[in-house]
Amino acid sequence: MKYILITGGVISGVGKGVISSSFGAILKCCGIEVTSIKIDPYINIDAGTFSPYEHGEVYVLDDGGEVDLDLGNYERFLNITLHRDNNITTGKIYQAVIEKERHGDYLGKTVQVVPHITDAIQEWVVRVAKIPVSESGKIPEVCIIELGGTIGDIESMAFVEAFRQFQFRVKRENFCVAHVSLVPQPRTTGEHKTKPTQSSVRELRGLGLSADIIVCRSEKPIGQDVKDKISNFCHVEPEQIISIPDLRSIYEVPVFMESHGIAEYLCKRLDLGVKPLPPMRKYMKQWIELTERIEHLKYEVNVALVGKYTRLEDSYTSITKALQHAANKIGYKMNIKFIEASNLEKAMLTEDPAAYHDAWHQLCKCDCVVVPGGFGKRGVEGKIEACKWCRMNNKPFLGICLGFQTAVIEFARNVLNLNDANSAECKENLEHPVIIDMPEHNTGDMGGTMRLGKRTTVFKPNVQSRIKRLYGNKEQIEERHRHRYEVNPKYIEDLEKNGLKFVGVDIDAERMEILELPSHPYYVAVQFHPEYLSRPMDPSPPFMGLILAAKDRLNSYFARGCKLSPREPQSDYYDSDDDLDHLTLKQATLYSTDETDGSST
Repeated sequence: MKYILITGGVISGVGKGVISSSFGAILKCCGIEVTSIKIDPYINIDAGTFSPYEHGEVYVLDDGGEVDLDLGNYERFLNITLHRDNNITTGKIYQAVIEKERHGDYLGKTVQVVPHITDAIQEWVVRVAKIPVSESGKIPEVCIIELGGTIGDIESMAFVEAFRQFQFRVKRENFCVAHVSLVPQPRTTGEHKTKPTQSSVRELRGLGLSADIIVCRSEKPIGQDVKDKISNFCHVEPEQIISIPDLRSIYEVPVFMESHGIAEYLCKRLDLGVKPLPPMRKYMKQWIELTERIEHLKYEVNVALVGKYTRLEDSYTSITKALQHAANKIGYKMNIKFIEASNLEKAMLTEDPAAYHDAWHQLCKCDCVVVPGGFGKRGVEGKIEACKWCRMNNKPFLGICLGFQTAVIEFARNVLNLNDANSAECKENLEHPVIIDMPEHNTGDMGGTMRLGKRTTVFKPNVQSRIKRLYGNKEQIEERHRHRYEVNPKYIEDLEKNGLKFVGVDIDAERMEILELPSHPYYVAVQFHPEYLSRPMDPSPPFMGLILAAKDRLNSYFARGCKLSPREPQSDYYDSDDDLDHLTLKQATLYSTDETDGSST
């Protein structure tokens, strides 16, 4: 097993997750099986009880693990299925060590950070690295480990010490360190400053780890003289310093990194036994085509996302990525308007009229609407208003989790005339609780007690359904869930009699999973989270349907058997055949290979 440790310096939030994913994507293109581990030094057992404002969205895995959003990047970039143990936290490590101590496994010894905690970290990494994560079922050959936070944080000291020991345990040829550091460019001077990177690399070396690769993050590309300076002070060859400026899309990062010869270096450094690589155009084909497609999108689609946590866009990372995957596949550039749900509520008209009118103006201008999940009663009335507006104005709509529940509440209030219909989560002692809690998933403890992970949804037989057609007319599908409330079975018959059709249910036909309005161009809501299984090359069907409906192309898509016509991408991305020919010539020049030395140009 080969290990690549990704550390960060200067500040957090500079893109270690995307860079870690890009390392993995490059190696996968070389035919190497890759797995990933994310280390979060906080004491929480998992991310399940976090507010989205803490670390962004909580990402859910097949096995029900509630983890950091970076694991979502790993799954999307590498097209793999990770497990809850692929996310290590200080809480998990200490819990495991304390349980062993209570069991008597340490034979009366004093339990200490060194060696017991550090040994537990190493053993966890070795064990998890061997678990297959791809469809092939093969044991991974390379494990990419991202250490959260920055070097020097007191919370991560035990992990740094563990990897200092680990490098000798697995030997140098099996262990590599990549350090991601910010290289700021103050406006007062206009030049890149290397001192922060020098300091963070020096601190890393002081803790016993030496960087093999330094990834320099900056707003604009750094020059060769800056690289030489970093090389001189950080004990790293200039060729092992990669400058990654801000790019148009995160999906450009793997191609950009590989243009610096990362695969060739890692193959030599870790002795991966890979045959000489062909021109990058061949083994990175899917990523190059994806970045070119994104670069040449001509038309736009405007999506309103009506959420509760819009102050931090990372709260909806998977949804924004799923929307981008679908839009890019169809041939549109995605513009997302984040609308605070509370601003759509009637009470806001008197509290803050400007915010109220601005929110409604943004909603009315959009091509389609997404109402995502959330917890608590704040903003629920605003989401209900958004559902009502979409239903009455034939605006393409996709509700997810809480969005599914608010669609039911809105329909019950305004079509069934149950004026006080609501969710038991928002109000107690309701006359018409159309949304109720699931007792078996609400034990009193908050962490890990919801209906979590991949579950089977069965489409009702002999029911005409747009969403079923988008899923390829499958009888059943599997999607990931994260919820504690469900539709009250007492109201299902009345809801369906009045036109709201529940076309998908759980495997026991007890819980409602998917609803549709047959009379609407696209009014779909799902109890599960389809965004978690969306991939750049394989978008999620509900999001595909939403974007197609937004551009009035859903019926023609169905008429072609759920396939985009051969000429559609070309007409969307390019003005004419001449433009396409020019692009092909440009690509051939850009990614040509010098046969004399095999280096990419």
